[in-house]
Amino acid sequence: MEKFDLIIIGAGRASNLAVSAGKAGKKVAIIEKSTLGGTCPNRGCVPSKLLLGYAHVANTIKESDRHFINSTINSIDVKKIFEKTNSYISKIDSKYESRFNENVKVYKGVGSFVSNNIIEVNNKQLTAPKIVIATGTRPIKAPHEKAWTSDDIFPLEGDIPKSITIVGSGFIACELSSFFSAIGIKTKLLVRSQRILSNEDEEISEIFKEEFSKKVDIEFDTSIKTINYENNQFNLILENKDGTKKEHQSQALLYATGRESNTDTLKLENTSIQIDEKGFIKRDEFFETNAKGVYVVGDASGKHMLQHAAAYEINHLGKILLEDCKEALHFKYMPHAVFTEPEISSVGITEQKAKDENIEYVTSRTNWLASAKAMSTRLDYPVTKFIINPKNYEILGCHMIGPESSTMMHQVLAVMHIKNDIRQLKEMLYIHPALSEALLPAAVAAVKEVEEYKKKF
Repeated sequence: MEKFDLIIIGAGRASNLAVSAGKAGKKVAIIEKSTLGGTCPNRGCVPSKLLLGYAHVANTIKESDRHFINSTINSIDVKKIFEKTNSYISKIDSKYESRFNENVKVYKGVGSFVSNNIIEVNNKQLTAPKIVIATGTRPIKAPHEKAWTSDDIFPLEGDIPKSITIVGSGFIACELSSFFSAIGIKTKLLVRSQRILSNEDEEISEIFKEEFSKKVDIEFDTSIKTINYENNQFNLILENKDGTKKEHQSQALLYATGRESNTDTLKLENTSIQIDEKGFIKRDEFFETNAKGVYVVGDASGKHMLQHAAAYEINHLGKILLEDCKEALHFKYMPHAVFTEPEISSVGITEQKAKDENIEYVTSRTNWLASAKAMSTRLDYPVTKFIINPKNYEILGCHMIGPESSTMMHQVLAVMHIKNDIRQLKEMLYIHPALSEALLPAAVAAVKEVEEYKKKF
């Protein structure tokens, strides 16, 4: 049995901890069953945004008449798009491994527990006083062996389909639909209800639905009744909620219906580690599981299933393990974005959640047309919605839809991070006429709503 100071299972964001621990002189084992770097750079956030960059250019050309410019796309080299993206992915593993010093030993294989402090990988047993579980999640398996999940897109090799059907209504389904449709692959998105991006604030998701439907062919209230695959084509029977059925064909079928825990490979039954009903690992406020010295971070905990949350957690766990930090990590806020067209960014609670939880609040909703930069896009749908605590001007939630909304949101996040008071945004000096200036009238309107509310009580 080989002894280490630290064992890490999962080489996604947790590889940063391996680097830090190795530099601190700790003997580290890091175990990864696939490619170093995990989902984000290999099969998720990064390559999908590379693809969406091509989609953005294609959409800009297609919609140039909005700017009184008549233009056409002569051709799109779809094969080259995927070659360039695949080339990026192919370098990830070696890039990550090059960051480790001689104190870090990489094991390529599936790690599982023999006991609370013994891990088996490739028929070898390892032990350490500190073990970190960072095994992430995987896409829920598609119901047909020839159907894809998002993991099958990166790298997408061989013949590129000329048509694709995508099942799902979350951000992965929307982003992939946005890409395939924009580059000229015949795309149909199937949504089981009338809502799309249902986790977003309802007003924002309604605007998104209206605008996104102009770019992507969407069938609402629709599911797949039967799947038949022959002659390199899917023959589907689609069923609407009203009971009507119709035939539909496409060369590819992709399911983006959610993600599930990877912890089933860990043999946690050999430990005292507890999981919840969905298979995610329970932990305390210091990331520690029921087994002393065993920690869990990132998606494996099922708490904040976002790459930036995992990176934030790993950074703090490093302070606990390497710097003897005694403080628990409490997220002040958790932002996210959907990188489609329209683009969405969001932080904090939605208005629906405020209502459901009987939270006292006021809202404001403003367009971006006070910003000349926003006006130059010639789009009329961009909106900022604030949800404010009327007692102390605290920003409870902010939801934006419009170009570069994920970038604009960082101005709100800075205020929430330092001193969460909407009046800070109102009193800021803005660069005129930058896109972010659209936040000024939004903040002014939100403060006015609070003041009007206070007059009533």
